[in-house]
Amino acid sequence: MNPYSQYHQEFFRNGFVRLKGYLTPEEVRNLEKNLKRYLGEIAPGLPPTDVFYEIQGRAETLKQMQKMEAHDPFFQSITALPKFARLAEALLDTPVVLRGVELFNKPAGIGKPTPPHQDGYYFCLVPSQAVTLWFPLDPVSEENGCIRYVRGSHRKGIRPHRVSNILGFSQGLSDWGPEDEAAEVKALASPGDLLAHHCDMIHRADANPSRISRRALAIVYDAASATIDQAAQARYKQSSTAQRVEIQSR
Repeated sequence: MNPYSQYHQEFFRNGFVRLKGYLTPEEVRNLEKNLKRYLGEIAPGLPPTDVFYEIQGRAETLKQMQKMEAHDPFFQSITALPKFARLAEALLDTPVVLRGVELFNKPAGIGKPTPPHQDGYYFCLVPSQAVTLWFPLDPVSEENGCIRYVRGSHRKGIRPHRVSNILGFSQGLSDWGPEDEAAEVKALASPGDLLAHHCDMIHRADANPSRISRRALAIVYDAASATIDQAAQARYKQSSTAQRVEIQSR
């Protein structure tokens, strides 16, 4: 029996779970140490598809990094840890395969909003089954842009999206409305906590005007049975690439 099966029902019902103190202080320190090394040694040489900045050319405005497992053995190694891989299997109730390791950041004072969206629109999976394990490295509050989940929205399928012109989140919901906002749950968290959400969960985040950054590492796993809708993925990549090139050239 999977030791993390106890979390499946809550995840299935709400589309997300929040696990307090899931990582030990030592594990958090190890992530911090390796992230610092990664930023100093690897990030400067990453292609523009794998690292985004709020202000191009200014390292202190780092916004997002993708495919970290492909560039560094440490971030590859953590993806197989039972507390991550087995948890993902328990939440989705199916075997999983790794999609990737990412960093999400809202730099203090300048971090932009994250539009309401569903990761499943970006992933183009059939069936749309994937989970993001998101663990903060800074205290996450309303002031610095906590994630806001629309409870239960993962059970209603993928909704229409449109161009957002926000780097790293190129598409946002086109039919976002008051009913969605009324159903939001603020996901406040501390270093060591873990947030997990289904890829069809509608979520967003406000800007970060505060003095505290909002950094979080994420590991994404797809259901092993899922396949990619190649036509949908091609359309999405064409749109997102055009937006990235336009925004980064400003």
